[in-house]
Amino acid sequence: MDSLVLGADETPTKQAGQKAWLWTIVASTFTLFTMRGSRAATVLTELLGETFSGVVMCDRAKMYWQLGRLQWCWAHLKRDFQALIDSSDHQVKRLGHDLMRPTKRLFREWARCRDGTITRRTLKRRLTPVRREIEHLLLRGLFSGNPKLIGMCRELYDHRQWLWTFLDQDGVDPTNNLSERSLRHAVIWRKLSFGTQSAAGSRFVETTLTVIETCRQQSRDLFTYLTDAVDAHFRSQPSPSLITKP
Repeated sequence: MDSLVLGADETPTKQAGQKAWLWTIVASTFTLFTMRGSRAATVLTELLGETFSGVVMCDRAKMYWQLGRLQWCWAHLKRDFQALIDSSDHQVKRLGHDLMRPTKRLFREWARCRDGTITRRTLKRRLTPVRREIEHLLLRGLFSGNPKLIGMCRELYDHRQWLWTFLDQDGVDPTNNLSERSLRHAVIWRKLSFGTQSAAGSRFVETTLTVIETCRQQSRDLFTYLTDAVDAHFRSQPSPSLITKP
């Protein structure tokens, strides 16, 4: 898969009563769903190939780390910082508040960049002090001696380059919201159906979800696509492409 910037996410489901995972890979013009029995990094290698060199927007799950070029989701981080604020430990609570303030500024500046009020160059300049402040606070947590802070702060500081990819790479968002939104219909389906009963059922679900979400991305009429695909099948012809809108 050669798209330069992708979003990725996964959600648990069941196949024949056994735990499985529904993965989604979101590009600018299409979305791929696939169901696998594993959440391991090998699934990403299978989906993206061994030579993928683009950026993946994702949460902090460790199977993504092998990809090398990531953008960690700030929406997830904001929830993590809120969890610190909600702690009964005063030291943890204080760091949570201190991290939340620059995080909110990050989102305000990003919103201005996204709507065209400021350029990415200006965004990068305005977030330079925010970046310094957040990294300083992570160091404070890392050396706090508090086991409730050390692990999280070490992980974030040691991989801090994955917090800021969106500042240098066009097309990269600071959140993984696109992938999470693509999974919403799949999560509703899972809750209503309790998963699939066979591998064939899983192939049907992943194919159907791929078609539905890709047609939505391309503002393409789903019924027309399905009609054309069925007609092509009965004519022993290739199905219409989902990669590009005709």
